[in-house]
Amino acid sequence: MSFQQGLSGLNAASKSLETIGNNVANANTVGFKQSQMQFSDIYASTLSGSGAAQIGIGTQIARVAQLFSQGNITASNNPLDMAINGDGFFRMSSGGTITYARNGQFELTKEGYIENAAGGRLTGYMADANGVVAIGAPTEIIINKADLAPKATTKYELKLTLDSRKDPLVANNFNPDDPTTFSDSTSVPVYDSLGNSHVLRTFYVKTAGGQWSVFATNDGVPIGYTLPTSATNPPVPLGTMQFGTGGVLTGTTPSPLVAAMAVTTGAVTPFNISIDHAGTQQFAQAFGVARQLPDGYKAGTLTGFDVANDGSIVGRYSNGQVNVLGQVILSRFANPNGLQNIGDNQWVETAESGVPLTSTPGSSGLGAVQSARVEESNVDLTAELVNMITAQRYYQANAQTIKTQDQIMQTLVNLR
Repeated sequence: MSFQQGLSGLNAASKSLETIGNNVANANTVGFKQSQMQFSDIYASTLSGSGAAQIGIGTQIARVAQLFSQGNITASNNPLDMAINGDGFFRMSSGGTITYARNGQFELTKEGYIENAAGGRLTGYMADANGVVAIGAPTEIIINKADLAPKATTKYELKLTLDSRKDPLVANNFNPDDPTTFSDSTSVPVYDSLGNSHVLRTFYVKTAGGQWSVFATNDGVPIGYTLPTSATNPPVPLGTMQFGTGGVLTGTTPSPLVAAMAVTTGAVTPFNISIDHAGTQQFAQAFGVARQLPDGYKAGTLTGFDVANDGSIVGRYSNGQVNVLGQVILSRFANPNGLQNIGDNQWVETAESGVPLTSTPGSSGLGAVQSARVEESNVDLTAELVNMITAQRYYQANAQTIKTQDQIMQTLVNLR
């Protein structure tokens, strides 16, 4: 009798509707991956082993497969939200238990950990004070909110255009307070080892057709000599610059030019600044500054941070500097369908999934991380509603086979 076939069909249709219902319920769950019910047929065993006259006895659930296709990526107002564009899972630590997630909705705890709604902490690699990421065993990422220490200026890149039309001057007549004694000048803020700001001003005195003397002052105080100048205390230049007939800088004497900055702030004194004039030229045009890049900075407080595509967490500081604080890592599996779903948008590793391959985003076949983005559920509502209609018809059809069988049984019972 075919009651068993119909009953198995009803059960299969019911489980299929449960799966569809779960997909529909999670259509707005960030990082959710839809499930698909897969069935297999059932045949009774026979002693003869012949299958010529076998009739199946129904259907059964073969497995519930999750479809790890990419969900749509949409913008978010939270800079800590992250979306994975490609393969991989976020590696989370929950009290020492490692879980994996595609939902990248994170927030910062008071201790500085990056945490999801289930309390899992994002793991990765930490960086030292210089922003160098230490690749090793993954650890829970904690944002270092300490101030960025100041850095003394040691190098100053300065690319100029000097006006070749200027008349030559006498270098020994140079006085930083008298603009008629120098051709041009420019200034830039520099920093000592404690982060105190000082003004380094450089002066350029044309002494011949292709030769210029370079003088400097530190907060208005001449470097290398004192005012007033005299025959016994002449102004001392940092050095000279030589130009070829094409107006290109051919060299400096000495090379490089060095400004010794004496300070009374309690910082290291003097601190030497190497001035690199590479690219400076002498043309028949007005004086101009093309590049002015000193490398020091004052202390700064952390004002925010961003996550780059390679997972680097880049902190922004009030002094305009940036520094790498850590790096997010991703994991991928040879068989993601072997992962066990434990709820809260998380999976755990199993023997069927295989061991994870863990690396930085964008490497080893892993996807990229996008900041201030979330990955939507990959549920196609239109398809699920059509599947729901199909499952309903399937349920009705199996119920009809049971009803028909019941009518046949009733006919047999009524035979006398």
